[in-house]
Amino acid sequence: MAASAASAAATASAPSAARSEVSFRRDLSEWRIVLVAWRLLVLQASHPVVAAGMEEHSTYRGHPWRRIEHTLGSGRRLFQADQEQLWREVQRLDRAHRRIRGTTEDGRAYDAHDPATRAWVLLTLFEAVAAMRELSGDPYTPDELDSLYREFAEIAAVFGLPAGELPATVAELPGYLRRTTVERLEFTGTARHLLYDMLHEAPCPRRLRFLGPVGWRVLRSLVARVVTELTVADLPAVYRERFGLVRTRRGALLSGLLHRGGRAVLTGLPDRYRYRAPGVRPPSRPRRMPRQDTRPPRLERFFREVLDQTGDGLLTARDLQAMAHNVCWQLELSEEGEGRVHAAFEAWWEQLRATMDTDGDGRISRDEYVAATLAGCDRDPAYLEGGLLPALRAVFAAVDTDGDGLLDFAEYRVLFDGRRVHPAELSHGFRRLDTDGDGVITVAEFLRGFVDFFTARAPSAPGTQLLGRA
Repeated sequence: MAASAASAAATASAPSAARSEVSFRRDLSEWRIVLVAWRLLVLQASHPVVAAGMEEHSTYRGHPWRRIEHTLGSGRRLFQADQEQLWREVQRLDRAHRRIRGTTEDGRAYDAHDPATRAWVLLTLFEAVAAMRELSGDPYTPDELDSLYREFAEIAAVFGLPAGELPATVAELPGYLRRTTVERLEFTGTARHLLYDMLHEAPCPRRLRFLGPVGWRVLRSLVARVVTELTVADLPAVYRERFGLVRTRRGALLSGLLHRGGRAVLTGLPDRYRYRAPGVRPPSRPRRMPRQDTRPPRLERFFREVLDQTGDGLLTARDLQAMAHNVCWQLELSEEGEGRVHAAFEAWWEQLRATMDTDGDGRISRDEYVAATLAGCDRDPAYLEGGLLPALRAVFAAVDTDGDGLLDFAEYRVLFDGRRVHPAELSHGFRRLDTDGDGVITVAEFLRGFVDFFTARAPSAPGTQLLGRA
């Protein structure tokens, strides 16, 4: 693993051509990193603690693109921010992983705060950058690797890992990676699913919905085969040997073409195109408003885009836990604040379970949810006070980071994680809720919008478009 680190460490006396000063932060942000992103996820998911956490606490199967965004986005915030932002990101990760613990089906305890696991996840980011350069035919020199690792270690030190968890020097890294692969890693079900299955069933990204279902299935099948071939070819030799993966001639050719071609193209571009930066998505085309009673399609959309976090078409306690987790993930809450959010969502789930889970199996289908919600709202004007509105009050208080009792758009979009619903549609929904046009919404406007969304039969009420135009 990390062949670039191994070869460079072994040839420390070799001469090197003059180059510009290297930067781990800069190289991590280069667009070529996407070519090793799936490889990075497979290596991380091969650690049994990471795999257990992903299976029990993550919604990556239903939302693979969000998992990749979270991984790369967190990496950018960790390694491309100033010291204050770095510290805030470390605290955010600490809060997010606090509840990721439990026992696997075979009885092994796991905890995301395990120092060895955190060290592995951090080092795979460094290893991915080194591999990106070597696979493109432009490996770091020994001096560059040493400089890069010192920069990486200074940032990783903020995590407060015990002494000895991270290799002291880059020369020790190849041995650490080999030992961990041989002694600790497993070809877990999660790693296998990532490598062979997930892209074959992945939902269509919003930007590619113009392809339609058939077009996406064709493209998905092609992309899945390419990513599998590329990832197997690019995985460290010790990993392939350990788990019996074969680097085919076709995979080796594909790897060479993509990595060397990517290097040839990107290194000749201006920095604004070569390195990743937040993009601006074009607004989606307005759609014709439905007629008559518009509640059923709205509730179906709410179920699909907001509630069904796992993407399996069913609502369970895990979905509500994931919603609470995603709200807390974006914020800097105290343990008490996080506890209030999770408690409110647990209470909401209890109301849903009690009124909709008729067979007691802990699962609610979309049809059951829509029918029960419509019946409950029609029968009892205070129905939403039994679960949804208390959860929303807790969310409002959490998202209102400055405590002024008002939400601006940046705070509002945290509720929907900024990705499940298109930003342009969120902006439209926010403006509809902001009835006085002052650029902020009060808790009363916020709650009234959701009441409209669930109860208004006609599409004219402001809250009916809080997810955007239907």
